[in-house]
Amino acid sequence: MIRVMVADDQAVVRAGIAAVLAAEADIEVVGQSADGEAAVAQALALRPDVAVLDIRMPGVDGLTATARITAEVPATRVVVLTTFGLDEYVFAALRAGAAGFLLKDAEPERVVDAVRVVAAGDALLDPGVTRRLIDRFAAGPGPDDAGRLATLTPRETDVLRQVARGLSNMEAAAALGISPATVKDHVAVILSKLGVRDRVQATIAAYETGLIRPGL
Repeated sequence: MIRVMVADDQAVVRAGIAAVLAAEADIEVVGQSADGEAAVAQALALRPDVAVLDIRMPGVDGLTATARITAEVPATRVVVLTTFGLDEYVFAALRAGAAGFLLKDAEPERVVDAVRVVAAGDALLDPGVTRRLIDRFAAGPGPDDAGRLATLTPRETDVLRQVARGLSNMEAAAALGISPATVKDHVAVILSKLGVRDRVQATIAAYETGLIRPGL
């Protein structure tokens, strides 16, 4: 059973999201809150598997709440669900540790899928968000990004390149001629060396450092 909490300052929206999720046999909604401070408190008290957070909330906003939850309750994965697809929100949410980012006009089944995906340890982004993420780094690495990949071995760099292209462990293994288990081990080491939480943040690092360029 996937235990989920929902935070949104609009009661109707919050209840609607909770109802969609609670209708699934494998999901239990264990808490609801109307602001970021309450969301952080609930996460600390309830230790849910997934927290679905709005960005714009009174007091402590969703971005701050995301950063605090991922830092203080690292086992809880965060999905940011918002009306606002502005780039600054997208990048801030991902860097705060969000494992998923969806817009509120997403189909209900997409929200359910996002909860399942992040609960399983993976990450999910709205397709439009992914496109903007790629476009954001089209100009290549900035001066502060040099050297971030220096600790990776050549094989780890190859694996990161495949991850950043969106390949699964199985697909990356086939592309590199190694086993999926070996890819999985490499991914764990890559995340540790780069100091990132998951494959989404590893992908951001690959673009920021210029390892991957859009269209290549």
